[in-house]
Amino acid sequence: MSGAERRPAAGRVQLDSKPTPTTTADGNQNITEVDAFDKSLTDLGFEVRIFDDLKAEDVLKKVFEASRDDYSNADCFVCVFLSHGENDHVYAYDAQIKIETITNMFRGDKCQSLVGKPKIFIIQACRGDKHDDPVLVQDSVDSKDETTVNQTEVDAAGVYTLPAGADFIMCYSVAQGYFSHRETVNGSWYIQDLCEALGKHGSSLEFTELLTVVNRKVSHRKVDICRDINAIGKKQIPCFASMLTKKLYFHPKSK
Repeated sequence: MSGAERRPAAGRVQLDSKPTPTTTADGNQNITEVDAFDKSLTDLGFEVRIFDDLKAEDVLKKVFEASRDDYSNADCFVCVFLSHGENDHVYAYDAQIKIETITNMFRGDKCQSLVGKPKIFIIQACRGDKHDDPVLVQDSVDSKDETTVNQTEVDAAGVYTLPAGADFIMCYSVAQGYFSHRETVNGSWYIQDLCEALGKHGSSLEFTELLTVVNRKVSHRKVDICRDINAIGKKQIPCFASMLTKKLYFHPKSK
């Protein structure tokens, strides 16, 4: 089948739906996105806390409390939102929250115990109201000669400081301005492929390389069945923005 993968029956695709348990035709309940992420992160050694359907005020309270925790013995911090969204906001149960309001609580000038440690934010939500169209891939790309890069050397004896916004990595299920898709049986495309990649490569691949694998897997999907006929055949591409200052691996902690 020339590189194609066999996938389980997908059911219908819907736009930016909240993760809910589903029951298959044989009566077995599907694992939810929350369960899948819980297992993926727990297997990598994370301590996981789950909060469902909180109001905006309570979300911000929980995030603030998390930002005030002591992470002296932790290697990094991960925050995951599985929700609806629009542009630079995610939705709580009753209102929308600006993503920057959440991430600002973990800046180095506010959360000292995470300075120099990766702060990972994973957002599964729509970021607009546009459908991403399929395009044909060219067989080859014109190559260009590599240009000489002027490198700057850093004085190793200098005092080491970091910008307050360093070591964040923002991981989005879809590019800015576009719909995010979720299958009614198997869950969101992005979470399916991210959890699969974490399970297979979470302790071996550098994290941004793993995210690139996820981008590729999601980009190969397309909408086959959907109540919104305008979505049929449409695509999706996740994206991430890295402010990391070093490579990130999820190696098991030595006991």
